[in-house]
Amino acid sequence: MDENLQEDWLDAKLRDEAAYIDDRGFTANVVRKLPARPVRHSLRAVILIGLTLVASAMAYVLSGGGWFIAEGVTRFALLPLPVIWLTAAGATILVMVGGVAVVLSTTGARSR
Repeated sequence: MDENLQEDWLDAKLRDEAAYIDDRGFTANVVRKLPARPVRHSLRAVILIGLTLVASAMAYVLSGGGWFIAEGVTRFALLPLPVIWLTAAGATILVMVGGVAVVLSTTGARSR
């Protein structure tokens, strides 16, 4: 909490004390001479989403209308309770380890 207040104070102080340096239009000229960003009208996203929907529909039809999902849920529900608890604990640990790995990889990249 104190770090946020200190950063806010520091940001405000730096903004207040930042003096404008007159470059006699140099920055404006450079920006004006930059090439315009090319506008891409790509159908790639539409094609990928369309193919994904078609493949999903085909998988649904070929699998018997998704009956295997209902069958799998029923089989899982009929397992003994300790097995369900162990499965839930394992999934929880797996997600936590993944989260810690992501945090460590992002903080390690920033400190380099």
